[in-house]
Amino acid sequence: MLRFDRRLIYDFDWVMVLFLLLVSGMALVNLFSSTWNGGPDPSPIFFKQLYILLFGYVLILILVTFDYKELVPLGYILYGVVILLLIYTGLFVHTIAGTQRWINLGFFHLQPSEPAKLAVVLVLAAYYSNHGTEDGYRLRDIVQPGILTAVPFVLIMMQPDLGTALMLGILFVSMTLFVKLRWSTISILGTAGIGVAFIGWKFLLKDYQRRRIETFLNPEGDPMNHGYQIMQSKIAVGSGQVFGKGFLEGTQGHLHFLPERHTDFAFSVWAEEWGFVGSVFFLGCYFFLLLWGINIAMTARDKFGVLLAFGLVMLIFWQAVINLFMIMGFLPVVGIPLPLFSYGGSSLLTTLISIGILMNIRMRRYQIKT
Repeated sequence: MLRFDRRLIYDFDWVMVLFLLLVSGMALVNLFSSTWNGGPDPSPIFFKQLYILLFGYVLILILVTFDYKELVPLGYILYGVVILLLIYTGLFVHTIAGTQRWINLGFFHLQPSEPAKLAVVLVLAAYYSNHGTEDGYRLRDIVQPGILTAVPFVLIMMQPDLGTALMLGILFVSMTLFVKLRWSTISILGTAGIGVAFIGWKFLLKDYQRRRIETFLNPEGDPMNHGYQIMQSKIAVGSGQVFGKGFLEGTQGHLHFLPERHTDFAFSVWAEEWGFVGSVFFLGCYFFLLLWGINIAMTARDKFGVLLAFGLVMLIFWQAVINLFMIMGFLPVVGIPLPLFSYGGSSLLTTLISIGILMNIRMRRYQIKT
């Protein structure tokens, strides 16, 4: 499995490495600031994220050594393991802040819903690459991938974790539309989606989840409670102005006005300290990395590679868009991190593994299909 073709060294994806180092470097600088306690030393959280990042780099080097097509069977194995972990989480993990999301491994707190996103991308790419159609998929053709997505979706909703569950739905829609649906199928699914959204709002969402959406529509209506996060985030972003207040000089974060400043609202800290110019530079690097991922999908040597690369880019892209829109008040707060930037070991490792697979696909684009 770990056979390595020396010719692949010449095709090593240095572009992806460069922008990965830029983005993760800025993330560490921001984490240092957002968790700074006024002393000369970084916080324990900073060191924990640094160690996980270095471990993720090692995983990338391992991931590029074997052909990505071997991920077809491994994807289903990972999917099965993730489902078992989600079931275990729901049955045996103690509730923290009203949710059951993390398994304590002693040295690491694993959040199974994070690798669940990667597992869904892998199994959907494997399914669609082996069940092709020229006329577009009918409704019955997408029942199996729908079930593959629905099982972890339901288990994650039961934790409850609305944001991550919605990400699975978004990934399913993105990859299914990418492989081409018949117009009749799109019409049926669109109508069903509207009905599910109505039923979900009335009967499935918990009270605090409905309040988040209502707060998004009118954050000023409850400024000292549920609208507090959004308003403080917007203040932090706006106060950065053109060049920012400077490293370690942000007031919203360091005076503790901004909640979750190293996780969900990490970019708010960056925008306050580095301003519009720094934000544009970061976003330029970040989204060029994603555009490079799209280029990898377009140049992949087979259908599985195309679908897998596209799904992995969508996995990072939609989380980034939702998080950025969330901190600017354009979307409700749903607890989705900014990949590579927000603090969180499970999210960081999942993203680095995704990038490692993208590099694997890029390095083998010239190989002859067998």
